[in-house]
Amino acid sequence: MIKEIQLRLLPQQAVSEQSIKNYLVQEQGAHAKSITAIRILKRSIDARQRTIFVNLTIRIYIDEQPSDPGYQETSYPNVEGKPEVIIVGAGPGGLFAALRLIEAGYRPIVVERGKDVRERKKDLALISREQQINPESNYSFGEGGAGAYSDGKLYTRSKKRGSVEKILNVFCQHGASTNIRVDAHPHIGTDKLPRVIENMRNTIRACGGEVHFETRMDALLIEKKTVIGIQTNTGKTFKGAVILATGHSARDVYRWLQTNNVFIEPKGIAVGVRLEHPAQLIDQLQYHRAEGRGKYLPAAEYSFVTQVEERGVYSFCMCPGGFIVPAASGAEQIVVNGMSPSNRGSRWSNSGMVVEVRPEDITGSSENPLKMLEFQEELERQAWLQGGMKQTAPAQRMLDFTRKKLSFDLPESSYTPGLVSSPLHFWLPEFISKRLSAGFVQFGKMSKGFLTNEALMIGVETRTSSPVRIVRDKDTLQHIHIAGLFPCGEGAGYAGGIVSAAIDGERCAEAAMRYISERV
Repeated sequence: MIKEIQLRLLPQQAVSEQSIKNYLVQEQGAHAKSITAIRILKRSIDARQRTIFVNLTIRIYIDEQPSDPGYQETSYPNVEGKPEVIIVGAGPGGLFAALRLIEAGYRPIVVERGKDVRERKKDLALISREQQINPESNYSFGEGGAGAYSDGKLYTRSKKRGSVEKILNVFCQHGASTNIRVDAHPHIGTDKLPRVIENMRNTIRACGGEVHFETRMDALLIEKKTVIGIQTNTGKTFKGAVILATGHSARDVYRWLQTNNVFIEPKGIAVGVRLEHPAQLIDQLQYHRAEGRGKYLPAAEYSFVTQVEERGVYSFCMCPGGFIVPAASGAEQIVVNGMSPSNRGSRWSNSGMVVEVRPEDITGSSENPLKMLEFQEELERQAWLQGGMKQTAPAQRMLDFTRKKLSFDLPESSYTPGLVSSPLHFWLPEFISKRLSAGFVQFGKMSKGFLTNEALMIGVETRTSSPVRIVRDKDTLQHIHIAGLFPCGEGAGYAGGIVSAAIDGERCAEAAMRYISERV
């Protein structure tokens, strides 16, 4: 027999399946020997009051065992000799597009400018150790895209465009913990996600697809307003319809599109800083108790949002128990991002703290589709200059920033390349610094103790989303002027995060299949 019930437990009662079973036996009179298995279906933490509860939906198996692995498997057939689709980029959009094509009997050819996920890790280490950035292999470029070394957060509000459940199932099938199907704010973890990505690539190749690393698309091949393939830096040409899933940092792609009259337009972004607190302080604030998370609770998360002078100011990509990393993708740039290991066990917690920026906020021609990109670039260059023209980053204590004071010393930080005390309040654009400061004051009122000089601002956070939209038809998902080109995911301006990019990858794969079938 199988029963589903909802429980509201103390953290120590909900810490494991065995502790849940003990509760059922002791508090609800269940027979221990008859409970053969327990599966947690949903889990969330209610920390609104001083007594913290864990809300659970569980499935109890009585005198029988679960008949499935905890997720729904997708069948991937051999696609050798099947119709081909080119996918540019091996981030979540590209990988999920490739898997969806295989599922439906099409053969993906994936080209990725960066290295595979294992080799890429070596280049990331060089950024902190030797201040060297490989422009083709960094936190933005390489197998897995920007999300591979950025915590693996899977929470999304993009549930109308496709099946979040399907995406999570595919991750589980390739080695992710089934907890991602359970938790209210699931994440895989920076230490676990690379292996999952590697398994996805192995599936693509095992089924007859192709994955080419260190292969950069240098040009689209266009004839009579139709994409017929791509030209790469290796000299090799690939022919077919193209799913363009290059991510939000492929600035050379945007410039090629503009130069070659492929219609693009500027898109609003958000920019600001990474804000880092001691994890223990955030735990104390969010759990409303001096001991913080204690033994049975995870590192605490937070989310803040407000409006200042008609623009949003909000926390972004919060990484409890995480690290701040150097995420530049080229020379003369300082860009920061956050990540967390699966246990979220570091001494710090960080998030992006950003201000909404719209195209009309930036001076320059309204006809320039790259105006937001150029604004990003200038901010990143200013941060590089302030940081000493290395990967050492400019930083300021949070309360000092709101008081327009230089921080004469800085607290210890997770950012390993090093920090330089800098007056961010002075050199950040005033329409950013003014709103950010006002937002911090409001957040400090919402959570007493959050606005503190124990917190550190590190600049700059600019890669929150694509500064360009590659405009596509809402029904066919093809570029509005060029057939056979399917702008995809975050880099095209149609997603924001791993799951939404993966969903868009599946949608673009389905659109490409319709396009091919209609031309046969």
